Amino acid sequence: MLTKRRIKQEGLLIVDVNARNITEHPEVICFINPKHPSYPLKVRWLRKRFGEGLKIKLLCGKNEKRCFGFIEYMPGEFAWRAVEAKDYLFIHCLWIYKNSNKNKGFGSLLVGECIKDAVEGGKKGVAVIASDGPFIAGREIFLKNGFRMIETSGSYGLLVRQIKKSNLPKFSDREAELNRYRGWHVIYSLQCPWAARSTGEMKKVSDRRGIKIRFRELKTARQAQRAPSAYGVFTLLHDGKILADHYISPRRFGNILDKETARMKT
Repeated sequence: MLTKRRIKQEGLLIVDVNARNITEHPEVICFINPKHPSYPLKVRWLRKRFGEGLKIKLLCGKNEKRCFGFIEYMPGEFAWRAVEAKDYLFIHCLWIYKNSNKNKGFGSLLVGECIKDAVEGGKKGVAVIASDGPFIAGREIFLKNGFRMIETSGSYGLLVRQIKKSNLPKFSDREAELNRYRGWHVIYSLQCPWAARSTGEMKKVSDRRGIKIRFRELKTARQAQRAPSAYGVFTLLHDGKILADHYISPRRFGNILDKETARMKT
């Protein structure tokens, strides 16, 4: 199987990362330190997902020693976001590493790889959740590559590049799910190693403060598609109220605990 391919732009190489060569490319674990405990958790998660059609494309220089970013996507039926995207490819992550490598067309190259796979695979199109926050790809990169915004949920937008006429993807109906969460809850997925890292740090804070929080890992795509927040891979809730919908630092978590505790006393 061909796993490395030169592209027209001089000096660049696309590497298809799979179960056989993933240990050779630690960059696709969101550029997290391989020595961190959350790193092998994401590796194991990926190994399970390759059989469901997950693909990772890594963009490197000609000798592979310098990598600029990657894209992770899979069939919409197995998307780990709170969406319904049957017959589409769904992009989980688009990451360009180091700010100095942004605005050079690298992101568009990777998005183009996904669109090409969608066309060749007979998919109806490509979908993605984007935001203007620092932890997830912004909307502009997709808009300039032919995507259009079809739905919003808070700070998140669902964007689609349609290839064939079909029913459009949509956010899952999550409102009914929120009422199920009484007390403190953290819902997370190993799809994002930074979310896994954050939950470990949060648990130390909650234990130190004597606050009982239920940490629940989403273990299937179906569970992720029914997550209480659009991003899916991380949600902090208290009594059905979403307090954070992406991974947070221990300091911010402490501030949220303080604010919510004060609110409950008034």
